[in-house]
Amino acid sequence: MNRIVLLGFVLSFTLAACSREEPSSEAPEPEATTEDVAPEAPAEAAAGEADEEAQPELVEESAAEPDEAQAENQPILLARGTEPATVAAPPREWNYSEGQHYHRLVPTQPTVGGANKIEVAEIFWYGCSHCDDFDPQINAWVENMPPNARFVRIPAVWNPLARLHGRLYYTEEVLAKNEKLTDVKAFHAAVFTEFHRRSNRLTSEAAIQKLFERFGVSKEDFLATWNSFEVNQKIRVADDLVKRYNVTGVPAVVVNGKYRTGAAEAGSYPKLLKVVDELIERETIP
Repeated sequence: MNRIVLLGFVLSFTLAACSREEPSSEAPEPEATTEDVAPEAPAEAAAGEADEEAQPELVEESAAEPDEAQAENQPILLARGTEPATVAAPPREWNYSEGQHYHRLVPTQPTVGGANKIEVAEIFWYGCSHCDDFDPQINAWVENMPPNARFVRIPAVWNPLARLHGRLYYTEEVLAKNEKLTDVKAFHAAVFTEFHRRSNRLTSEAAIQKLFERFGVSKEDFLATWNSFEVNQKIRVADDLVKRYNVTGVPAVVVNGKYRTGAAEAGSYPKLLKVVDELIERETIP
């Protein structure tokens, strides 16, 4: 009979250990006493009864507190230290304003190249003295322009002489691409020099051909390029873009088909290039 009392005490201790991992709100069952035990029950029968009682009690305990049992299976969340709050970056303060230093083209107009880079287009004329003054400054800027920018020139072709000089420029560009004109930078500068310092207005195809010949371009290569479909197409595109950009004076700069500016708006050529830098930055920000 004392063995049965001892077995009841051990069973009670075992159930208390399971409830430490799965807490129960139920009060533990009272320990068995001699009055609760049948006088002639064998030990095996008592053990069997204890097993039958233990199994349902374990099920009842795990099911009695589903929220607590589920909570024990959740990952432990560690308390975080105090972190600085994320502060939104202040709005960018721009140095140049629309309507004063540049004009917005609405809608945005096409560009010469693709959308993979921000296009900076100089609209110019070889016969313009202001373009002659601006040329070395824009050339220096091109040497250090942002890597996400692309520089192109578009000749203004709004009168017969300007159109002739536009054909000169595109012939120069195509011959350089085909490696028939080896020093395109020197040739470009020489055109300005001929017009503004040597009084050679380059008013005929023959006069222009002689200039190319001085730079090693044969007459055959010159004529083949001068009258080519490629040059004719470039002139048509230039004519269309100058109208779309509403350019009425040169030099003018158009950034990405969206902004037009010039020295008159910016105030000077150095400031004009700073305006261009800021407009590139505007286009870079997503």
